Amino acid sequence: MQRRMVEFIRALRAAGVRISLAESQDAMFGVDETGIGDSAAFKSVMKATLVKNHRHQPVFDYFFPLFFTNNRPPMENILEQLSEEQEALLQEAMQSLMGNLEALRDLLQRLLEGREFSDEELQQLGDNSGLSQGDEMYMRPWFERRLQRQAGLTQLERMLDDLLETLADMGMSDEALAELEELLRQNMAGLNEQISQHVGASLAEQMAQQEPRERPDLLDVPLQRLSGGDIEDIREEVRRLAARLRTRAALRQKRAKSGKFDPRRTVRKNMRYGGVPMETQFRKRHKKPSLILICDLSTSMRYAVEFLLTLVYELSDQVRRTHSFVFIHDLVDVSTTLTELPPREAVARIMAGNPPGYYSTDLGNSLNSFNRDHMHLIDSRSTILFFGDGRNNYNDPRLDITQDMQRKARRLIWFCPESRRQWGTGDSDMWEYSMYADNVLMVNSLRQLADAVDRILADG
Repeated sequence: MQRRMVEFIRALRAAGVRISLAESQDAMFGVDETGIGDSAAFKSVMKATLVKNHRHQPVFDYFFPLFFTNNRPPMENILEQLSEEQEALLQEAMQSLMGNLEALRDLLQRLLEGREFSDEELQQLGDNSGLSQGDEMYMRPWFERRLQRQAGLTQLERMLDDLLETLADMGMSDEALAELEELLRQNMAGLNEQISQHVGASLAEQMAQQEPRERPDLLDVPLQRLSGGDIEDIREEVRRLAARLRTRAALRQKRAKSGKFDPRRTVRKNMRYGGVPMETQFRKRHKKPSLILICDLSTSMRYAVEFLLTLVYELSDQVRRTHSFVFIHDLVDVSTTLTELPPREAVARIMAGNPPGYYSTDLGNSLNSFNRDHMHLIDSRSTILFFGDGRNNYNDPRLDITQDMQRKARRLIWFCPESRRQWGTGDSDMWEYSMYADNVLMVNSLRQLADAVDRILADG
């Protein structure tokens, strides 16, 4: 058991949970006191000694059953619950559907008898599917699908409906069919669950055998690769970045309070004094930018937009005014929410009020809504900031509106998370949009996002 506990602790470390040697010893001592007879007490002792942060509790709960529970789901012997006549109909239906497909017929027989996969069979399925090469838990769904196909469950799932339909044609009663279907689906779920647990346990054990990897600086991790635990850390980092950028922006304001000395205008102004510089002239001091944000809130961009909105509104004292919009299939004005609530609470409400769903990104339609309802917000001092990948699901990109917005504004800037080699691929209209942008900045990490925002503030 101690060896199993050590592997569990190593797996948690590999998943990003910080556990010291002293905390590992505390877990061992705690289990020595409570024993392993009471599973609930055993789990509580392990969690109390190993988990210090509430964000790591789901990680603990995910890995614990992979190491310390019996992963064999309950299954029913269906044949024992059928009458002789029903069993005869079933065998005849199986023969008519599958003919000489011995492997598939054997699998269906296993399903009917409620026989689980043995450890040797699961090991063989894993070897055939390359499971031993997996070393990260994000691979679990992919390997599950591979093992299910290797075992024939995917093909068998498609045949169950045909089997039930054949039995109905052969005269089996509706009540018997409904009961048989329920039992078959239950056993099918049991076999799928057994494969899922085997894959999860194998990956967890293989993670435990690795040396803990040095975690990269979260500021440089691509936003689309952030895990659930990283998101919370990033939210804390955003506040620290905002404080840093605010200090930098305030220093620029202080230095530019009276403006920068302008020698050319000074010489011209003092020509009447024979060139003696009696009256010094200064360049116009730094002005705070006036922003219009238009952000793509589709699934691929959600976290990035959350961080941008939080960062901009944490820096609201360094911005003259801000109008903010988000879009998926149409434009939504979120300016009021952001001005009435604290930044984190406001952004959380916007995310909840605009959830991802089964609808396509349509920037062209969103631009049409902006043109109809909000074009009056743009003036010669406005900086329009688009944040998105320019993917438009083959809809009309409305480049005419983008051109009109650039003409009316001081400048139009894109923050794009995709590199230039991805522009124009698939449904990307980014090359076309870039023609009507004064600048396009690559923003694919929190560091790049903070640098881009700082450039906007610096050139107010």
